[in-house]
Amino acid sequence: MRAELELEVRRFLLALRADRGASPHTLRAYKTDLAEFARFLRKDPGADLGNFRRCRLAVREYWVSLSRRKLRPASLNRKLASLRSFFKYLTFEGKIEANPFVYLPPPKKDRSLPRFLTEKEVEAFIGTISRSVHPLALRDRSLVEFLYASGLRIQEAVDLNVEDVDLWNGTARVFGKGGRERVVPVGEPCLKALELYLEGRPRAERLGSAGSGRAVFLNFRGKRITAAGARKALERWVRGAALDKRVTPHVFRHTFATHLLNRGCDLRTVQEMLGHKSLISTQIYTHTSVEQLKRVYDAAHPRA
Repeated sequence: MRAELELEVRRFLLALRADRGASPHTLRAYKTDLAEFARFLRKDPGADLGNFRRCRLAVREYWVSLSRRKLRPASLNRKLASLRSFFKYLTFEGKIEANPFVYLPPPKKDRSLPRFLTEKEVEAFIGTISRSVHPLALRDRSLVEFLYASGLRIQEAVDLNVEDVDLWNGTARVFGKGGRERVVPVGEPCLKALELYLEGRPRAERLGSAGSGRAVFLNFRGKRITAAGARKALERWVRGAALDKRVTPHVFRHTFATHLLNRGCDLRTVQEMLGHKSLISTQIYTHTSVEQLKRVYDAAHPRA
């Protein structure tokens, strides 16, 4: 079963890349989720892709084990979506007689609001980095400024090349999910931080054994920073900013969208800048702070 499953997973990932143009980030997520499922199946020596009844039972047991882990709905849904797509592929290829996920209840929707920072918290976070003499402070500040100014996903940010950023016109060319290209505006504070960082980059590159001249954001070895490396870099500054919140790169994406909407930007424009294929994905950001709701109420209601 193990060898058979691993072979089908490899074929599935190849099909995702060839037929759907899946990004490296998406492929890694699928691979991780399917590897976790494979480890679970090792506990059941009788599990067999060719035996639909046993296969359906194994899928249900795995679903129950995930539910018991009390994962966030978004995390649980992603894992189940990976498996659902994999078994749909197996069904289409004739490897199994039916998709066992048809018999499982649909996953719960994630109704939690996205975490975001207030404008004062953003200023405090960036200020902490700006005052630091840490050798990577210029890089980290420009990265944070970029995430907040453009709303990029972290993988989109670390994939940026120097030629993708137009410092003169204040724009950046981004390749998002599914290889979709978009151009996003970049504000003046971000451009200034980026210019300072790029001016000091030749020194940073000499620290590394092999420079990565095209990448915008480099690690301390002078190579393109990874998404995991960027997340770790941001964790360094949370304590100094005295924020009682978990700050991740995606929090700045949420913050970007929230602040735009709070200041009157329309939902369609936010959708385009975030690179969402569907407006439904953007509507989660229509939540607003209590303060914003009160301001609108006080301004609009005749008896406020």
